[in-house]
Amino acid sequence: MAVLVLLVGLPGAGKTFWSRRLEEERDALRLTPDEWMQALFNTNEVDGRRWVLESEMFWGVAARMLVLGVDVILDYGCWSMEERDLFRTRAHELGATTEIILLNPPFDVLWERIDKRNANLPPGTFRITRDELLEYQTKFEVPTAEELGRWDRQRVVTD
Repeated sequence: MAVLVLLVGLPGAGKTFWSRRLEEERDALRLTPDEWMQALFNTNEVDGRRWVLESEMFWGVAARMLVLGVDVILDYGCWSMEERDLFRTRAHELGATTEIILLNPPFDVLWERIDKRNANLPPGTFRITRDELLEYQTKFEVPTAEELGRWDRQRVVTD
């Protein structure tokens, strides 16, 4: 049975690092919107194009792969419970198992990583200020124990 893996966390939490690692370990399909936004639109702005990419294009590919028995890793962030519930429900409807990986290091660790990344931006990433990261933190709905329990498998990483 295929597994949908959802990586959840703020910028700097390590989502792309983990998704690349899992892609190799599991021989899975990894979908990382930041890489595609840059390639397709020469931007990483979070706008309507990103929503279409994640919700329509990527989900169509992910759903097909899950039906074919291929594990899929969504490197999305998924800051809201509503969005996470949607992906979990969709995967279950396709007969897939679900796994959520919450990457939730302390703010100081996030900022240290972002600041280091800002100094030498890799392709497909964008500069984030400390104030933006603080703002993002207020918008991030950290999954509760109850929410995590609705997933077939869960992992929480705090470093």
